[in-house]
Amino acid sequence: MGRRKKMVERVTVLMNEPKMIRNIGIVAHIDHGKTTLTDNILAGAGMISKELAGKQLFTDSDAEEQERGITIDSACVSMVHEFQGNEYLINLIDTPGHVDFGGDVTRAMRAVDGAVVVVDAVEGTMPQTETVLRQALKEHVKPVLFVNKVDRLINELQVDQQEMQMRLGKVIDHVNKLIKGMNEEKYKAGWRMDASEGTVVFGSALYNWAISVPFMTKSGIGFKDVYDFCKAGDMKSLADKCPLHEVLNDTIIRYLPNPLEAQADRVNVIWHGDKESVEGKDMLTANRNGDVALMVTDISMDPHAGEVATGRLFSGTLKRGMELNVSGSVNTNRLQQVGVFMGPERLEVENIPAGNIAAVTGLRDAYVGATVSSKDDMIPFESIKHASEPVVTVAVEAKHMKDLPKLVEVLRQVAKEDNTLRITINEETGEHLMAGMGELHLEVIGHRIERDKGVEITTSPPIVVYRESIQKHAGPVEGKSPNRHNRFYIEVEPLEAKMVELIKSGDVSMRMPEVERREKFMEAGFSKDEAKGVVHIFESNILIDITKGIQYMNETMELVIDAFDEVMKAGPLSREPCQAVKATLVDAKLHEDAVHRGPAQVIPAARTAIQAAMLDASDTLLEPFQKVFIQTPQNNMGGATSQIQGRRGIIINMEQEGDMTMIESKAPVAELFGFAGDIRSATEGRAMWSTEFAGFEPLPASLLKEVVSQIRQRKGLKAELPKSNDFVSQ
Repeated sequence: MGRRKKMVERVTVLMNEPKMIRNIGIVAHIDHGKTTLTDNILAGAGMISKELAGKQLFTDSDAEEQERGITIDSACVSMVHEFQGNEYLINLIDTPGHVDFGGDVTRAMRAVDGAVVVVDAVEGTMPQTETVLRQALKEHVKPVLFVNKVDRLINELQVDQQEMQMRLGKVIDHVNKLIKGMNEEKYKAGWRMDASEGTVVFGSALYNWAISVPFMTKSGIGFKDVYDFCKAGDMKSLADKCPLHEVLNDTIIRYLPNPLEAQADRVNVIWHGDKESVEGKDMLTANRNGDVALMVTDISMDPHAGEVATGRLFSGTLKRGMELNVSGSVNTNRLQQVGVFMGPERLEVENIPAGNIAAVTGLRDAYVGATVSSKDDMIPFESIKHASEPVVTVAVEAKHMKDLPKLVEVLRQVAKEDNTLRITINEETGEHLMAGMGELHLEVIGHRIERDKGVEITTSPPIVVYRESIQKHAGPVEGKSPNRHNRFYIEVEPLEAKMVELIKSGDVSMRMPEVERREKFMEAGFSKDEAKGVVHIFESNILIDITKGIQYMNETMELVIDAFDEVMKAGPLSREPCQAVKATLVDAKLHEDAVHRGPAQVIPAARTAIQAAMLDASDTLLEPFQKVFIQTPQNNMGGATSQIQGRRGIIINMEQEGDMTMIESKAPVAELFGFAGDIRSATEGRAMWSTEFAGFEPLPASLLKEVVSQIRQRKGLKAELPKSNDFVSQ
């Protein structure tokens, strides 16, 4: 602890020098060595013992992480490294690699300016490597490459020197190909990985050594020496001559941007306000004397201090006792403590200036993705877009009735800490639903509720979250209010995939200036009237108003939007969320007396019209799919392919590499429960596999009726399929 206290003193001094700061994240596929690599960097900074580096896994401080041997939560550590006679502050975030915890990676990417992409030399780039790279480039986070486990290449695969260099070259080429495909503009601007320039480091995190071309010239140790040391099994001498922390930190400081350089580019991507305004200029220049602009990227619980909000400070200075505004909240929040994270510990400091990653308490209203500012009218940052969506749900019940009120509170708290989790508390049926990224995600959250929050729960077997969507145009359908004085005429049709992509990527949103939004929609294929009439976007559904000259329409629109939201959250077919629906209000008749067109009249009228129109438009279910990547020896290939095909899966591609077969396939999530055990037994435990979210696809017509009936029965609805005249009288 003493060493860490000293470190905090050095950190506090360097915080005030933006040029000397590097905010970086370590990202990779699961088990490629991120946490082991982080250990090495910490040992180099003198924060943990060098003997334990690679085995201690300092940033995996949670008991569940240690038990499972995987990272579940992002962990932030601040430390100091000396380079060319100057001291630099490195704020490092170690991220999870498992696909179920991908939300943590996306959030961490908002806080950092540079990323170390770790790739296993033996396995090469894997699906999650691709996903994390995409997230980094989308946030304009500059990558450098660390090729890990080079010792395995030499000692396990027994390759010779030439083949070793060929294999390493192949890994670099593949990463460059991914970068070029994702963001060609940045690739051309010098974001490509080039070993000769020094943006690629090779090494072994477990054995604490690494090498890069600039370091080879400095130390005189080349690939041949590395090969000889590994062959002889003398990793210790190699680690003394080429210490990993020195090689990697030099690369980070030399090639990754400081907050001043990074914010000048990144603010344009993550903030859509006026760049010429005072706060715009403050953020572009990381002005410590400007207004506070903090983006909350993580919320965790401290048993003593309550909620701790971690985030990136883009401008201003945080001090204890400040009054700050949280986007979406009316009240101001007072900062109680200001500090930095050292893995599991949070250490207090007096103040934190712009360009740093801060951990603060006292922001009661903060949530992940919130914008915190000292101004009350600051335009919020772009919301954080996740690569995949919640696809698996479990029902949660308190084991003892006395815990019920506490459970509701705990579920709300858990949803605040992890925004990839969707909590639905159904007041009518008393059912509590928890939707997450996968079985493991929900299992971990379930354990935490019992362990940290002290509420014993029982969970149902996992259920799949479907989406409702329509297949053709229908309408106009008339919806009448209960008093028969108001009528709405609504048409629906499927929203083109191009539009859905625009909304999901965040390129269009209701926060944008209207003219800019209209142009984006017209470019994507809307007519001028439609683009002008977009009044609401809910997830990937759009409500358009093309009515002309209807009196009182403006004041009633808010209620029509409420009705639209209600249907999009729970569609007419099976009360599942809707996707890619375009609803157009074409005409309306409203009563002139405001008393007769209140919420109790307008909302049911608009709601029933949208529900009936959707059923007329062949409402169907979309089921979530996952890509499944399997590596298996040739002899066991048959067992692996039959597992996929037996689960309504499709084999997309198969490749041979030596005696290993790589199978790329996709299968519905509903069929993948229990896949881990089955693939093990089918391949004698020799297959390695990983999954990645692959979007939604229509459910086969032969299964539709059965699945809808099951969902409706589970939700306490009538088992038979609804018809449009159940909602409106023809």
